[in-house]
Amino acid sequence: MTSKKYLTAFIIITSLFFMWGLAHNLNPILIPHLKKACRLTDLQSAFIDSAFFIGYFVMALPAGMVMKKMGYKSGIIIGLLLFATGAILFYPAAAVRTFPLFLLALFIIASGLTFLETAANPYVTVLGTPETATQRLNFSQSFNGLAATLAPLLGGIFILSGRSISDADLQALSPEAAEQLLQTEAESVQIPYLVIAGLVLLLAFIVWRSVLPEIKEDENEGYTDDAPQRPIYREANLMRGVIAQFFYVGAQVCITSFFIRFAGKAAEVDEKTAAKFLSAAMLAFMIGRFAGTAFMKFIAPSRLLLLYSLTNIVLLLIMVYFGGMVALYALIAVTFFMSIMFPTIFSLGIAGLGSQTKLGSSLIIMAIAGGALMPVIMGYISDRTSIQTAYIVPAVCFVAVAWFAIKSKSKDPVELAIHH
Repeated sequence: MTSKKYLTAFIIITSLFFMWGLAHNLNPILIPHLKKACRLTDLQSAFIDSAFFIGYFVMALPAGMVMKKMGYKSGIIIGLLLFATGAILFYPAAAVRTFPLFLLALFIIASGLTFLETAANPYVTVLGTPETATQRLNFSQSFNGLAATLAPLLGGIFILSGRSISDADLQALSPEAAEQLLQTEAESVQIPYLVIAGLVLLLAFIVWRSVLPEIKEDENEGYTDDAPQRPIYREANLMRGVIAQFFYVGAQVCITSFFIRFAGKAAEVDEKTAAKFLSAAMLAFMIGRFAGTAFMKFIAPSRLLLLYSLTNIVLLLIMVYFGGMVALYALIAVTFFMSIMFPTIFSLGIAGLGSQTKLGSSLIIMAIAGGALMPVIMGYISDRTSIQTAYIVPAVCFVAVAWFAIKSKSKDPVELAIHH
């Protein structure tokens, strides 16, 4: 899949997928944790995702412009430094137990991740032949899946206390004791995020000291034979990819962010046990990535994307109408089938853009803003009905992904190889 001259670069870039996977997948732990420590509603706790994913929307185009002017390596280092800064800010945010400061820290982390994803996703697609670009990106994204498996497990151990704190519990304590209890809850995030900051700074040093080839898209003939001269917004396939990615990320964030709350309400599982179930779900996600990479040797990526989208719509409808452990296991299955969606939409969306690949990548990364909007809608529905009913939101999102899969058949790498 990747030539030997690019192997070191491929390994370094793949490590970035792991690091941002860790940051992303601690959010489902933070949502119930800060909901408890800062006394939030479901709607208010959804702003954790909003602050995070708005960072992608705001920074995607600037990141693309920096990458175009300074290259991939500089963009990656900038991203890692922003990531570390946001992680360090968790310490004072917890010390003063101020929710807006947590949101600012998450925004800065996401701004850094925007640089990393804007660089790493297209970088991996050009570290080899165009025909295997989707397989290569799915393989790298599999390490994102590994981080997604570990994050809730580690978060459940080092962040969640397992203690349920109701308003009645607080009222039974003196004001000083109640405040101390909530403060202790909040401060449990400090050490884990300082450790993350340290690891990210170490990775920034490694990238700085490493030689990464600066690959230009026009060096890869599979991407440039039909390089478009028209404005980027007239690239219909790319625009459909942006829409599909907006709804996919919205669905993914809804599914994982409310997982622990769903497990507690629909299946009556305590938060530490729910964190283990979430880790199992993310393990299914990781397995799905590796399996999807293998399946794409035999099944066109767009067809697999369509099959997985339709399967998830059915599974989510089962969740909405059936409670208990059946619904929880269905939710775990959903994570398996959504595993290939982000990298597959990404690679199909930028296929054939030639010299406009970096700009097209920025637009698809901007679409990650779907993760800022959909959880808020889901939180609103949950507050007024139930968390179980609210899972209709990601089901609707997967309809948009299915539509893109149907429309993007001609952009499959196999089809491109035939045409070139």
